Amino acid sequence: MNILILGSGGREHTITWKLAQSAKTTKLYVAPGNAGTEEIAENIAIKATDFNAIKQLVTQKAIDMVVVGPEDPLVLGIHDFFLQDESLKHITVIGPSKAGAQLEGSKEFAKQFMARHGIPTAAYHSFTRETVSEGKRFLETMNPPYVLKADGLAAGKGVLILDEIEKAKDELENMLVDAKFGDASSKVVIEEFLDGIELSVFVLTDGKHYKILPTAKDYKRIGEGDVGLNTGGMGAISPVPFADESFMQKVEDRIVKPTVQGLQQDNIPYKGFIFIGLIKVGEEPYVIEYNVRMGDPETEVVIPRTQNDLAEVFEAVGDQTLNTIQLEIDGRAATTVMVVSGGYPEAYEKGMSISGIEEVEDSLVFHAGTKLDKDGKIVTDGGRVIAVTSYDEDFRMAIKKSYQSIAKLHFDKMYYRTDIGFDL
Repeated sequence: MNILILGSGGREHTITWKLAQSAKTTKLYVAPGNAGTEEIAENIAIKATDFNAIKQLVTQKAIDMVVVGPEDPLVLGIHDFFLQDESLKHITVIGPSKAGAQLEGSKEFAKQFMARHGIPTAAYHSFTRETVSEGKRFLETMNPPYVLKADGLAAGKGVLILDEIEKAKDELENMLVDAKFGDASSKVVIEEFLDGIELSVFVLTDGKHYKILPTAKDYKRIGEGDVGLNTGGMGAISPVPFADESFMQKVEDRIVKPTVQGLQQDNIPYKGFIFIGLIKVGEEPYVIEYNVRMGDPETEVVIPRTQNDLAEVFEAVGDQTLNTIQLEIDGRAATTVMVVSGGYPEAYEKGMSISGIEEVEDSLVFHAGTKLDKDGKIVTDGGRVIAVTSYDEDFRMAIKKSYQSIAKLHFDKMYYRTDIGFDL
């Protein structure tokens, strides 16, 4: 098969790395890709949201399968674009329909879906610019901390958790009236704060059947001890030690099954990943949010632990025969640490020369924000630059390996957290 992967981050490099190992793979293309995907596939300089350019590429290169990495093309309806085109509809697209992508594209849609199908989540109410004063009154009925979520896509930065009521009211106004997150915060969901420990559960579904992939826990904040600004993710571990068998049975029975069945009942076509952001409160699981693709950096620990031929698994998703696949999971722990540009998640410089990648032997190096300069040298090209993934019998030993490997890397102003897994 000729396969096209859309996206340019660590998630896409990891998926490309895994597909490159498949006997079913003939040729891999990544659009737009990065310096890491360049080594194992052919990068094509088109945006993941430029559907017409993608159509041209798919036709020209006789692509059999398209794997959609990021959320934007899904929310914009790339799957529907393929289905509605006579020349494209035979191509397998891994990623949900536009209707299914609303689970991530709209927090309000996701909350209504959960209410409709009895899926446990925090109590909530949503508000618009016109009802901002009602929103402020609603905040007064709640106990701190106050959780405000931009309804639309805000690149992982649209959630605020605030301790003071006046600050919460001001931020609600900033989001709704002053468009703090642009169109994404034209509607804001205010929800009850749940106190517990978070984890991510990844499900792959063909619309009828599903498989639960390894659990993972990521670390979103920029600072040690999980403080400071939210990022796209500073590191991850898999499996999650506190997600034992009885807890995961609750997750499957109360959340995974009703989610997949709910999509069927609502006539929402869905072939792809469902990322369920969970919180464990006592011994009970609650859904914080849905995403409609793999997480990043969780992909960098979940996919390396999945031992199946990924092209074969994706083929089964396309054919709706996922029930015939038996998932094989590496029993070892995997950890990843994200190395970022100084200043991230705020202003940072690009174009810093990266050295030491070829010296890393005991870990996997996945590129996130990298590119090749005009001399063919690898340079930084984003906030999150490189993810370093390691395996070991125990996550503590695996994380130690990742840090030993990172010590071999260098670029100007590089930064990483030295406490991934600290709370476990």
